[in-house]
Amino acid sequence: MTADDVLAALLGVIDPELGDDVVSLGMVRTVLVEPEGKAGHVEVELALTTEGCPLKVQLRKDVDARVGALPGVTSVKTTFGVMDRAEKSRLMDRARAKAQEGAPTTDIPSTCKVVAIASGKGGVGKSSVTANLAAGLALRGLTVGVLDADIWGFSIPRMLGIDEKLEVTGTAESWTMAPVEIPIGPGRVKVVSMGFLAEDSEAIMWRGLMLNRALQHFVEDVSWGAMDYLLIDLPPGTGDIQMGLARMLPRSEVIIVTTPALAAQTVAGRAADMARKGHLRVAGVIENMSAFVCEHGTSYPLFGTGGGARLAAQVGVPLLGQVPMEPSVAAGGDVGRPVALGDGPAAEAFRELARVVAEEAVPVVEVSGCSAASILASF
Repeated sequence: MTADDVLAALLGVIDPELGDDVVSLGMVRTVLVEPEGKAGHVEVELALTTEGCPLKVQLRKDVDARVGALPGVTSVKTTFGVMDRAEKSRLMDRARAKAQEGAPTTDIPSTCKVVAIASGKGGVGKSSVTANLAAGLALRGLTVGVLDADIWGFSIPRMLGIDEKLEVTGTAESWTMAPVEIPIGPGRVKVVSMGFLAEDSEAIMWRGLMLNRALQHFVEDVSWGAMDYLLIDLPPGTGDIQMGLARMLPRSEVIIVTTPALAAQTVAGRAADMARKGHLRVAGVIENMSAFVCEHGTSYPLFGTGGGARLAAQVGVPLLGQVPMEPSVAAGGDVGRPVALGDGPAAEAFRELARVVAEEAVPVVEVSGCSAASILASF
């Protein structure tokens, strides 16, 4: 019996949360066979993500059963440690890769950056941020898809000034939808929304499986074509849509929107926690409605101060930007002309936010001239 025999046996020990074996996940830290001359004795140390991992008892039982069944093993001792930052990072990379193995086939290009815009609660301007970020990225010459996943509270079509229907082609058995596409500056924005399938005043009274099925259609059955970014406007909170996204698009990254208020910051932290439990990277925090600046230049923090910075520090991610409270933001959304296309402090803040996202937080993958380009193109 050798350490390799033990590792082979440990391939059968599956972390039930991640759905992968403890060896591939990098959780096996040490294997000792007959230490100090103890005949038939094996010691295994597993590294867990947290000290109080609730799966510890189950993992110990599984290790004891698998290793204990090896010929010549008379006793097994399983101990636990806690992963350091590098080990956790490797585990998350493996977990994302494993999740992608079961992800559905989509028309979303492999080089496209998928960014979910999330919030812990409603009323923080998440959809407004999504629309203006899309416009800001398009002004940089990029092609941006926007998936309005807020099935109940769709608002993206109005905010982007689109009043059309989705084009459906094919047969009843095999069909695809084409996003509605508009030019913005030197770039383009492609949009899919429930708003193209229902009237503005129509209530969408769906739950659970119906919601996830709608999201699945928007992910799998849309001919997105070439894109640099796909922004997903999530509904507020931590529910079915968010969980479905982690399963269907495991390569998504998440940006959390909050306001300066402590209450909003606290609730937004739950959205970040859910993203990470779904093995999605949190790319940063945006503080919306940071302050109102009057025409005389006096700043009024109507919703408090510091919520964005506190949340970013709590989650351990950068604060990507702060958008001032300005009537032109709401006015632009009402008439379908994002404020990012105009002038003023809010417009400048959104354009700078687009720069930070494109150049620092979630930069586009550049494959021209890259040796991996031919490989990526084959997927």
